[in-house]
Amino acid sequence: MIHDSLKNTSNIEVLHPKFKQAFDYLHNTDFSTLEDGKYELDGDRLFVMISSIKGKDKKDAAIETHKKYIDIQSPILGVEKIGWKTTLDLQEETSPYNPEKDITFYIDRPTAYTKIYPGEFAVYFPEDGHAPGIGEGSIRKIVIKVAL
Repeated sequence: MIHDSLKNTSNIEVLHPKFKQAFDYLHNTDFSTLEDGKYELDGDRLFVMISSIKGKDKKDAAIETHKKYIDIQSPILGVEKIGWKTTLDLQEETSPYNPEKDITFYIDRPTAYTKIYPGEFAVYFPEDGHAPGIGEGSIRKIVIKVAL
């Protein structure tokens, strides 16, 4: 997992061939003009999901993992807390891996939490179990899916 300011993305862009394109999109897009939904940047290799959610309690946030994609998550509105636990330590699935949605859910609880503010981002790799959506009130966020 990586957590940083959007001002520091140049340090991260070298980690994956699609990261520069993903971060350029975050830097250069006026999200106030876009509806919630899915936006393809490079087919199924790089796409964006914009969603508006109601923040939930820690106890209601399930840990999820992905096998095919890296998540870059950034709130546009509101503060989002995301739980984390290494995938190696996850033990009890609540939903087995769904290859169409590239997701597995777990009953395990996070071992750490990170607050992510607008102007910041977090990157979750397949080895990072993460429990998103924790917060109060309305949260509008961007999730960029980057194929491995």
